[in-house]
Amino acid sequence: MVSADRPPDPPAHGHVLLAPGRFPGALTAAQVARHLAAGLRRARPGVPLVELPVADGGDGTVEAAVAAGWRRIEVEVCGPTGRPVTARLAVRDRTALVELAEASGLRRLPGGKPRPLTASSLGTGQLVAHALRLGARRIVLGLGGGACTDGGAGLVQGLGGRLLDALGKELPPGGAALRSLHALDLRALPDLSGVEVVVACDSAGPLLGRGGAAAVDGPPRGASRDEVRVLDAGLRRWADLAEAASRRAARDLPGAGAAGGVGFAALAFLGATIEPGAALMLDLLDLSGRARGAHLVVTGEGTLDTRSLRGTAPIGVARAAARAGAPVIAVAGRRGLTGERLRKARIQAVYALDDIEPDAERRVRRAGPLLEQLTVAIADEWLPAPPRR
Repeated sequence: MVSADRPPDPPAHGHVLLAPGRFPGALTAAQVARHLAAGLRRARPGVPLVELPVADGGDGTVEAAVAAGWRRIEVEVCGPTGRPVTARLAVRDRTALVELAEASGLRRLPGGKPRPLTASSLGTGQLVAHALRLGARRIVLGLGGGACTDGGAGLVQGLGGRLLDALGKELPPGGAALRSLHALDLRALPDLSGVEVVVACDSAGPLLGRGGAAAVDGPPRGASRDEVRVLDAGLRRWADLAEAASRRAARDLPGAGAAGGVGFAALAFLGATIEPGAALMLDLLDLSGRARGAHLVVTGEGTLDTRSLRGTAPIGVARAAARAGAPVIAVAGRRGLTGERLRKARIQAVYALDDIEPDAERRVRRAGPLLEQLTVAIADEWLPAPPRR
C-alpha cells in the first residue's frame, strides 16, 4: 500500500461507496465492486456499502448504468461481422445509454479474430434506432472498445440509410468497401428533431490522415500498413459524400475519428455533441450525490499511472468524491502513482494487487480473490472495528 498524506479521521458514521472502474482482461467494474463488497462484508459486517461501478463510455458502460438503477433493455442486433448478437442498452426516464462495444465491440468478434476491413457499426445504429422507438429524447452514445473502422457508415445503415455503389447496389459492410461508395439514400433515416445526442468519448482526433481513425484505430483492430491506407481512402470517400448529404463539415472536428470514425457519423448525421466520457458518465450515475456523506470512497482500475491522470473514470471519482468531502482510496492491479501525483489526484492511498501477488498471470487469474484479500488492510486502516462491549 502507498499513501499520500492521510486526512483526519472520518466520522464514525456513513456508508462506504465502492465506485471502481474495470480491470481490463480480468474483471468488469461491476465484478470489482462485488469482490470489494464481499471482502468488506466479511471484515466489517455492520458497515453499509453502496456499489456503483463506473465507466467512461467504453466496455461496461451499460453495465455500470444498470448497477446504478437504470433499466436494462436487450435487443438482437447485428454484431461487427453480421452475426446476430444480443446487446443491451440502458434507459432512465427518456434518456437512453447506447454502448458501441455492446453491439460492435472487439469482444463480439467470433473467435476474437480481427476483421479490420469488413467489421461494421451496423448493430450500434440498430441500438440507436431501438432507443428512438422506445421514445428516448436524449441518447448518450458511448464510444470505446469497437471492432470497426468504418467511419460510422454502419451506424447510418442501422438507422435506415442506404450506401450504394455505381450500379445502385448496397455496399458490403466495412471501411474498405467505402472506396466504392457512389451515392447515399437517406430517405428512411428517422426524424431527430427534438432529440439530443451526446457522444461520450475521450478521443480528440480527426477522421482522416496521420492522426485519423484508420491510422490510430486500424492497427489495434488488426489492420496492416497497406490496409490502413485502404481504410483511410475509404473514409475519405465516405467523408466527401456524407458531408455533402448531411450538409455538415465534420471530418476535422475533435472526436470525428473516435472509435474508427463512428464519432464522425454521429457528428454529421445525428447532430451530436461530444463530451469527455468519464465526466459525462459520472454525472449520469450521480457520483457526487452518492458520495455525499460517505465514510469512505473506494475507486480503482487495472493500472493506476500517469495515463490515468488524463481523465479516466477512477480519477474523476476521486476528484468528485473529494469535492463532496469524502476520503478516497484506490485499488489497482499495478500502481504507478505516488507522492505528489497521488495527492493531486485526490487519492489518499493505493492498494495494489502486485503488492501481494508479483506474478502477472496469477494476478489476472485470481484478481477477484486478491481484491477480497486487500479489503482486510483497507478495513483495518480506514474502517476501525467498533469497540467490544
